[in-house]
Amino acid sequence: MPNPLYDRLFGAHAGQDTPFLMLADGRVLSHADFLAMAARFAHVIADLGVAPGDRLAAQVDKSPEALALYAACVQAGVVFLPLNTGYTVDELTYFIENSGAALMVCGPKREAGLRPVAEGLGAQLLTLNADGSGSLSDAAAGKSDSFETVDRDGEDLAAFLYTSGTTGRSKGAMLTQNNLLSNAETLAEHWRFTKDDVLLHALPIFHTHGLFVASNIMLLAGGAMVFLPKLDIDQLIEWMPKATSMMGVPTFYTRLLDDPRFTRDLAQHMRLFVSGSAPLLSDTHEKFEARTGHRILERYGMTETNMNTSNPYDGERRAGTVGFPLPGVELKITDPETGKEVPQGEVGQIEVRGPNVFKGYWKMPEKTAEELRADGFFITGDLGTLDADGYVQIVGRNKDLIISGGYNIYPKEIEMVIDDQPGVLESAVIGIPHADFGETPLALVVAEPGATPDLDAIAATVNGALARFKHPQRYEMIDALPRNTMGKVQKNQLRESYS
Repeated sequence: MPNPLYDRLFGAHAGQDTPFLMLADGRVLSHADFLAMAARFAHVIADLGVAPGDRLAAQVDKSPEALALYAACVQAGVVFLPLNTGYTVDELTYFIENSGAALMVCGPKREAGLRPVAEGLGAQLLTLNADGSGSLSDAAAGKSDSFETVDRDGEDLAAFLYTSGTTGRSKGAMLTQNNLLSNAETLAEHWRFTKDDVLLHALPIFHTHGLFVASNIMLLAGGAMVFLPKLDIDQLIEWMPKATSMMGVPTFYTRLLDDPRFTRDLAQHMRLFVSGSAPLLSDTHEKFEARTGHRILERYGMTETNMNTSNPYDGERRAGTVGFPLPGVELKITDPETGKEVPQGEVGQIEVRGPNVFKGYWKMPEKTAEELRADGFFITGDLGTLDADGYVQIVGRNKDLIISGGYNIYPKEIEMVIDDQPGVLESAVIGIPHADFGETPLALVVAEPGATPDLDAIAATVNGALARFKHPQRYEMIDALPRNTMGKVQKNQLRESYS
């Protein structure tokens, strides 16, 4: 029995000396080099007793080795769980415990804090540094450059990605081999990627955008990636002449437009710029086209589904929309109360069905049943419309999710920390517009009667408890939170007041 995901993305390049990863320091890793590294890592994983179906959690900086760890998990049949590098030890503890991870791989800064956590939860711990060193690489030294690929079925789990609702703990979205492979195949064809493409890759790889969209597409197509550690405008401009395409979040494009070196001549040989993970302002669309002659291709996806829609490669890329449902993806706009489809042009909740839709939430059957219908349609939680031409427009969310710089922020998580602070009666965290990140959190705090909360101390506590991208940009005291007759906080009113 084969391993469909490994065979298509990785195994197809066995023995090929074609360039795969072009690094900022000038080094180039071939497909063969990369697969040999992944095989050595797979030996380490198997030798530690991590079995097919077990989970491996990784909080590591972006590097060729970090990407090879993903490939090793696929080859060994292990479920890969990438985690945001900004998460604190407290946050990581939950993910390790909930997933039942058998092995945790972390960067050096987290080792001391995570070792007792891992030991207490029965997980093994290895390290991987940004430069590729660490105990994982030490253990891999001398291992064979080939590994017997573990048989897996397309419906076997390949990855977990943790997401959250507006209340409660994070949910582990279970993604199968078929989920990941079908989406990569669809996108590679829809966006016309081939072995001749060179993708400018400055996205993180703990997120679906950088890992399961960008990297999987390029692995499938057989092309190369300029693999940059993070967003650095100097590096983007330096490497753009060597690339054919780029994927980014809106921040990439606003910052490029702010730099006078980013000119029509610099971008003229590029064939495609893709944006996602957060809404792209129409103003950015227009300025980018005026500057470069290129029309950014905007698409729409989420953790549980990878990509659902895309503006066309050929045809009108319409600003303010996320295009059409991708081939094989069904999309409908429904009434949140009844679940029935709404008339064309009316706002409703977006539901999608297709081979890209996840299997469910790990150990959360009730939450799975709430959001994944028996007929296979997933209730995305986003509100949108379908226009007469079939373009999908996202108009808001029926959850209070904040998307800042492409990262999901769930207000309840921040509010719980704030509400525990001295003198605080309650709080509300909302997203307000931000020119660079799309949105940024604002914390509105209500004091207990007669108390005067220390906002600086509250900010310091939040900063220590939560990842940096979740930190509110500012805190403000207000007299009371607006509520409806049922006592529910009206965050829409707060957003209107503070936007």
